[in-house]
Amino acid sequence: MKFLSALLLTALLAFATGLYGALPWWSFAITSFIVAIAIHQKAGKAFLAGFAGLFLLWSILAFLIDNANDHILATKVATILPLGGSYWVLILLTGIIGGLVSGLTALAGSYMRQTPKPKQSESI
Repeated sequence: MKFLSALLLTALLAFATGLYGALPWWSFAITSFIVAIAIHQKAGKAFLAGFAGLFLLWSILAFLIDNANDHILATKVATILPLGGSYWVLILLTGIIGGLVSGLTALAGSYMRQTPKPKQSESI
């Protein structure tokens, strides 16, 4: 349940951050970091929740925007890049880049939340 909550909250806050146009493209990383601190999970699950939330969000948004212009721009960009002119690969690459940034910041947030265990003093 924590995983699904973190995934949905990451995607929702990233979308809300993206609606405010004055922020840079990487501003969703701050929200992923905050979600990972707020919803305590193990490091691997925090990374997956951050990655999946942004991967799905950016892939869906990229597809919807690309579909609105009949894939013309994405096909041209995919031709310039070494993607063989495939707009699907470009959309997938867009999702992976956003997912990696979000996943790594969620991982950092998870590590930030973990408290170090106190060292036991040696008895003489």
